[in-house]
Order: sequence, then structure tokens, then C-alpha cells
Amino acid sequence: MRLRKAFAATTAGIAIAAGLAACGDAGSDDEGRDVDAKSDCDKKFDEGSRMAELAKAGTINVGHKTDQPGVGFQGATDDVPKGFDIEIAKLLIADLCIDPASDKVNWEETISDNREPYLESGKVDIVLASYSITDDRQKVVGQAGPYMVTGQQVLVKEDSDVTGIDDLKGKEVCSVTGSTSLENVKAKGAKGVGADSYSECAEKVLDGTYEAMSTDGTILAGLAAQNEGQLKVVGDQFSTENIGVGYGKDHPEMCEWIDGVLKAAFEDGSWAEAFELTLGPSGVETPEPPTLQPCK
Repeated sequence: MRLRKAFAATTAGIAIAAGLAACGDAGSDDEGRDVDAKSDCDKKFDEGSRMAELAKAGTINVGHKTDQPGVGFQGATDDVPKGFDIEIAKLLIADLCIDPASDKVNWEETISDNREPYLESGKVDIVLASYSITDDRQKVVGQAGPYMVTGQQVLVKEDSDVTGIDDLKGKEVCSVTGSTSLENVKAKGAKGVGADSYSECAEKVLDGTYEAMSTDGTILAGLAAQNEGQLKVVGDQFSTENIGVGYGKDHPEMCEWIDGVLKAAFEDGSWAEAFELTLGPSGVETPEPPTLQPCK
């Protein structure tokens, strides 16, 4: 499929949501790109850096989501997760001279509420799980990027009259516990209700428990596509979410490394290929790569 670059990253969320919802495809069924591990890690990283430790150990633990079609998804019979988050993770893993397709990679499911605890405890080395970069999170963990920019919208039943978040003031709106989305919903005057997963929220919208759910447009579009004819994405974005890579705050050197891998992927086309593979099949146009934020 030919790459199409028709809009800036800062407006990507609207186009992503519209494209996915309209086309009814939650992303590619392909297992993803084959990414070859680098082979030059002997003196590649500074001695004592976390990257050197990981490269020497030859293993890595990666936190990810499992219920976001096209972004981070793993079905009951899938051996490994797939989606845009996963494709970006592969680039980082390969740069450490670890084969992303090998059993040296431990794909650890994370939910919104345990991403910081998992990084703080060292249970995972990096997190790529639709992880918005925020000042509060950067007080306890490191975050690099962004590698995608999106925005929050609303998902309702197909026959709903709701046209956006402003129609939901005082009403219960589901989102995942521990997510920035839940706080954004409350700030807009709705009653935010926490759930363990986005798929759980979608189920409760379908069965009428809640009138709506809300999170990033990319995630909602994937859920709408999975439930074509039953759910729809409505309204304009009411937030800007910079999606980045999480790492342990004890290893600040990882920020420059992550940004370096992302920058190379922006320039050599592998970032665009990853986007095209995972979100592109739904018809969404590939955005320009986002602007990286300075490391703190």
C-alpha cells in the first residue's frame, strides 16, 4: 500500500479515528514486520548504562496492552501481541541486538493502573502501551518520545443521539482506571467510571450499563471497527495525547537512546511502515512523524 502523508501529527487522532471507524477494520491480522536484531552491541553503549546491561543479558521485559486492536492487541490464541505499539517496541529491542521474534523477549501485559509500578519495581524494562506522556507520570518514571500523537473522543452505541463529550455532563462515562482519559472525562463534567480494560468498557456500553466510554481516538476506532454496526466514535477530540515509551527513572540514559531509535525510524521509513502495517489497512492516512520532546 502506498504511504500517504496528508496531515500533521498533531491532528492525526481525528483522521485516525474517522478512518478506522469508517472502514470497519481494526488493523492488520498480520503478525507484524520482521525486524532483524543489530549485531554490533559489544561497545555500542556506555559501560554501566541500562542499554549495555540489557544487550549483555540478551533479554528484555516489555510492558504492553492486549485489548487495543491496531495499537496493542493479543487474542486468546495469539503467541505474541501485535499493533503499532508492538512494532515500535521491536525497533528498540532490535537495537539492543536482541531478536524481537525470539523467546528472549518477555511480553508482559500491563494495564493502565500498573504501568508506573511495573517500571518502578523493574518488572518491565520499557512500556509501550498507549502511554501518554504527562508531568505527573514523569515524576515517578521516565518517558521518551512521543512516537504518536492522538486525542480523546467518545464511543457510543450506533443508535445513540450523543454527539460528543458535551452531551454527557452529569452522566456516567467509562474509561480505564489509572488512565489520563478518566481524569479528562471528569474535567468535562461527566461522571468518570473506572474499569480494568477498554474492552470491558466497550462491553458495558453495548449492554447499556453506561451510555458512553472515552479514551484516545485510535483505541475507540479499533473497538468500533471490531463492533461494526453496533458502536460508533463521535465528537471532536477534547485532549491531545502524546504517546511515548516508558522506562525506569533510575536509568535516565535510556531517554536519549529511545529518542535516537525513534528518530532513525522516522528518517528511514520504518516508523511509517509500522504505522501503515497496523493502522493503515483501515484506510487511515499515514501522518508525518511527531516532534520528539527534549529529554528531562
